[in-house]
Amino acid sequence: MNTNTPLTHFTSLDQSTFEDWQVLGGEFLKLVHGLPDRAISHLELLKGDFGGFPVDRYMHSLQTATLALRDGRDDEYVVCALLHDIGDTLGSFNHPDIAAAILQPFVSEENHWMVKHHGIFQGHYFFHHVGLDRNLRDQFKDHPCYERTAEFCALYDNPAFDPQRETLPIGVFEPMLRRVLARPRQSVYKAAIDAGSHEVRQAADCSFASSQ
Repeated sequence: MNTNTPLTHFTSLDQSTFEDWQVLGGEFLKLVHGLPDRAISHLELLKGDFGGFPVDRYMHSLQTATLALRDGRDDEYVVCALLHDIGDTLGSFNHPDIAAAILQPFVSEENHWMVKHHGIFQGHYFFHHVGLDRNLRDQFKDHPCYERTAEFCALYDNPAFDPQRETLPIGVFEPMLRRVLARPRQSVYKAAIDAGSHEVRQAADCSFASSQ
């Protein structure tokens, strides 16, 4: 906890003032600035988590991103590949939804849909071994993102369990991650961020500088 952080003093939101939201806006901008670092830290929680797989979930994530990068995919797509399983730790039964929720403000609708549904599409390769229908993905056969998601799994997610395959370190992907997470494309808060007053940004800069 940063004890130098300015605090507001209302006890319910309907008591808050414009001046309060100048303070809160500055703090929010600092929070947003740290999102890539938090994403990397959370991704690193997957280190050592094998779950019986040939590689741990962290290496699988890096390997999926490596395959996408080597295949010439753009930054946004590679970041989706990098973070597609970031929800494994807290979303054990719905991890694609966690990753999709994190990425949704920053990526295209097509990439968001791909990440959100990759679990069902990946199931094509193993569901029949665990008593499930491997063709569950076919319920989306007529969706415009069907082929995109099937391709993501076939080319990058499915083969990324190889201990001998090239796996680039997180440092290669960090600049891409920072670019993609720098500013939201869609969010209820986007207009406030884009139109953020000079005072809010100045307050954020001063507060950040004083904390160094």
